[in-house]
Amino acid sequence: MLDEPRSGRLAAWGNALLAGLVSPDEAAERITGEDALHRVALPEADAEPAGLTLALGRLRAMGATGLRIALPVPGHPLGLSGPPEFNARALEAGEAVLVDGAALGLVPLLWEAGPPGGEPAPEDVHTEVVWECLPVRQAPPADVPSLAEAERELAEGMREATEVLTRLDVAGSGPVADAALDAYRARAEAGRRLLAPGYPPRAVRVLELAQRVSALVAIAHGGGGDGREHGGAVSAAQMAARTEALRPVERTARRAQVAAYNAYAEELERRREGGRP
Repeated sequence: MLDEPRSGRLAAWGNALLAGLVSPDEAAERITGEDALHRVALPEADAEPAGLTLALGRLRAMGATGLRIALPVPGHPLGLSGPPEFNARALEAGEAVLVDGAALGLVPLLWEAGPPGGEPAPEDVHTEVVWECLPVRQAPPADVPSLAEAERELAEGMREATEVLTRLDVAGSGPVADAALDAYRARAEAGRRLLAPGYPPRAVRVLELAQRVSALVAIAHGGGGDGREHGGAVSAAQMAARTEALRPVERTARRAQVAAYNAYAEELERRREGGRP
């Protein structure tokens, strides 16, 4: 619940690289994060997947001007623009990156390996990511709000959900929930950098709030998704009420994350529109 989407890291630091605000090595390091390796399968016949620095350079040469993200879930194709084949792949992955100017989309394929036997700890899992390039339709992405809309929706959604969950007494409580909140606060205060150079302060503010809301939603659900871990809902009716109350809040948080990561590309598009005769 506290991790940034891989598509968000790729879009944010890829945009900073395209703008010349960071070096290729820094962009690649930031995008890779805690993964072992990222490569990109460029749309070139018989080409092996390329490293991030080479791939981003090739995308620029192909006309890339900015990167956006999509965070779709069943019934909500957030950030997608088609065609159906790409939408289906992005939905399966739960995320994707759309390349403005090149009519391409990137979907992550994950390869994970860990020590044999048992359930390995997260830090022992070796993850490699290959971004597969597919053609996309150059059209307005689905259901992406402006930063101002996202900020307002987050405030309203959080207030409404808090009122409902408090009334139902299923907001998530107990030592496990308290520890999860403490862990979130510690990470948020540890100098973690949100977004990349070139993004407006409002985008950083919206993303931080969206991640905080997502963390609270995950805590309220609990590890098993039913709230029992945190001493909350125990009956089927209470669990259904919790899910119903949290669904629109989770949707709002995802919309806000996409708005924040896409703010750089949106600003570039506004500048181009303003410069047209």
